[in-house]
Amino acid sequence: MSSAATDDQHTTAGPGPALTGRLGYLLKHARLRLGELSAAALAPYGLDGRELAALLVLASGEPASQQEAARRLDVDRTTMVALVDALEGKGLVARHPHARDRRKNVVELTPAGRATLQEATQASDDAERRFLAPLTGPAIQQLKDALYTLVTQPGL
Repeated sequence: MSSAATDDQHTTAGPGPALTGRLGYLLKHARLRLGELSAAALAPYGLDGRELAALLVLASGEPASQQEAARRLDVDRTTMVALVDALEGKGLVARHPHARDRRKNVVELTPAGRATLQEATQASDDAERRFLAPLTGPAIQQLKDALYTLVTQPGL
């Protein structure tokens, strides 16, 4: 192979600086890589990332209504109903009427849901550590802090 052909392969391999300098490209591909690691880590528990997030929200604090959980997850009611339906079908959550407001359904983790949440959270954390392994501790915290600042800005 000629030197010119080898040079052409190196310049066309990968996305190149026109893309790797773009924040959208970097965020998308970082999310895809983390998603692949997370999906593989959660597969043994029969969960996906959204279901794990729902379990985490439902496990924190007092029992939540579907509407409260949807607000905390920042999803619409229809999506929340589908998530709870799926988790209930797996035996991980149970719904029952709210004690003071029978119009609301309270959703709570079952004992199986609590055990699954603990194991799946550990697996997800391990996947995140593998994803972040190329970074130093301070760089990891700086990345998390910067992303948190961006996603919590009102009006964006």
